[in-house]
Amino acid sequence: MSKTRIFALSIIALMLAAFFTNPSQEQHEATIRAKAIDLLKQHAGTKNSSVVDFGVQLFGNTLIDQFMKNHISVKNYYLFSVTKVRWEQEEQILGVGAFKTVWLSPKIDEKASEIVDMIKAK
Repeated sequence: MSKTRIFALSIIALMLAAFFTNPSQEQHEATIRAKAIDLLKQHAGTKNSSVVDFGVQLFGNTLIDQFMKNHISVKNYYLFSVTKVRWEQEEQILGVGAFKTVWLSPKIDEKASEIVDMIKAK
């Protein structure tokens, strides 16, 4: 076989692997939910981490679920998927998913602190 044919078959195999291992919306949401709980604990401080744990257990993630329903979207592009956040008419990419993995952008930390600061101001 020629090098061109081997290259083409490799690309097709890679695309098929990407298609069949693209993370689902539930996987994106689970990753964002875990990160949101971690950020809540981080912004609450070490003294209040047990209070945050109790609040998350008590309210059953209602606040996080509502935020995700209203502000988080997952767009599937078949070979990969993208997680976006909409906040104040601005949309930013928070993460990318491919090969059964969701990678979150470091921008999520600065966006989270911006959102927490706005909530504290209100």
